[in-house]
Amino acid sequence: MSSIRHWRFRRRHRRRTDTERPGAWRPSRWGLWSAPPVVIGYVLAVDLSAFVLLIATVRAIDIRVQDWVWLGMLAIGSAIHIEAARGIERLREVAAEGVPYVNLKGMWTFAGVLVLPPPLAFALIALTYTHSWFRLRRVTSYRWFFSAATIVLAGAAAAVSLVSLSPDTYPGYPPGPLGLVAVTVAGLAYWFVNYALVVGAVLLSNPDSTAQKALGRLSDQLIVAGSLGLGVATASLLRHEPWTVVVLLLTILGLHRALLVGQFQTAARTDPQTGLANSVFWHEMAGKELARAARTQTSLGIVFLDLDHFKTVNDTNGHPAGDQVLKAIADELRREVRTDDLVGRFGGEEFAVLLPNTDPKDTTATGERIRHRIEALTVTITTPRGQTALDGLTCSVGTATYPTCGTTLEELILAADTATYVAKQAGRNRVVTAPATEPADDSPTPGN
Repeated sequence: MSSIRHWRFRRRHRRRTDTERPGAWRPSRWGLWSAPPVVIGYVLAVDLSAFVLLIATVRAIDIRVQDWVWLGMLAIGSAIHIEAARGIERLREVAAEGVPYVNLKGMWTFAGVLVLPPPLAFALIALTYTHSWFRLRRVTSYRWFFSAATIVLAGAAAAVSLVSLSPDTYPGYPPGPLGLVAVTVAGLAYWFVNYALVVGAVLLSNPDSTAQKALGRLSDQLIVAGSLGLGVATASLLRHEPWTVVVLLLTILGLHRALLVGQFQTAARTDPQTGLANSVFWHEMAGKELARAARTQTSLGIVFLDLDHFKTVNDTNGHPAGDQVLKAIADELRREVRTDDLVGRFGGEEFAVLLPNTDPKDTTATGERIRHRIEALTVTITTPRGQTALDGLTCSVGTATYPTCGTTLEELILAADTATYVAKQAGRNRVVTAPATEPADDSPTPGN
């Protein structure tokens, strides 16, 4: 489920350096108590609500021997899962540093919510999170309590859904179509409460964070949905064929491996500051697109752009503000290009756009649209003096096309880069199109 492993609170009474993100707090030896009062109140309110709920449900429902057996099986399954995937999970957490991190423990905890009485379901949550805290990368205690508390409250919401739809079958769920409806509603309630509480904590503790960033990636929520689906399968197997739960352990470890590979592939291809393609991946894809253009005898355009006087932005407002400007520029580039175009960051304030099946005229037109869009852009930045609107940004743009300006990727990049330099020398904030080259008799094969 969603985790607060990567919270950053705004810290009181602490000097901030230029290399830190304004408005964000890094954990200190004072822990939760150095956070703003609104964050302290929010965390304690969630923790207290979960604690009161635990006390209230201790004797709410009679517990059968079978319930204890199921609790033991789920706890053992969770423990084996955590131990077997411990190395993978540590790598996943490192790879997910700075972005919302989700895990697959919901497979076990949601299964417990579906088939166990509330006291045992909450005990399973405590056991799972305690084991995870000791055996995986440890977080501060208040984060552990908060994460566990959100799952307890999520489990309570799921239990209320089950009781509302079929009170006679709880703990458990009815057979047939009504059972499908019951577990679906319970899963949505479980997910929503956990997700909403975590997002609320992120927004309160990071006042400068956008809602889009706090909500995280859609793909992460698909992972959570998958873990809840496995939880339903686990609960069903417990009720009918308990011994087959062992098979799910192999399934979950395979999923872990797939998640790790996917994260590393994304990290290897993506510029961390802007989310655009990094230079290595851009070159790789450009080489493939150029080879295809040669085979199909189509054109291909490249647009280079270099932000003008960007050093002044960093020197005047600080590097965190410069990072915000780069992110805003990246967002504008994504909006301007087509779905099959590829935008990359080449480092610093330099960007490149790959335009498959684009002739010289359209490539230059794209460069002009990008220049106008950046010139009209206003970015709200956070500086040591507070938030301010930054406008007046400009860029120098160079364009080149295949085969007009070259037949190899090196030739095209050199042509676009040279055109960008000419735009700089000519006064900046303009587009320069690389001149056509004379075709050679023995043209080299397009490549990287």
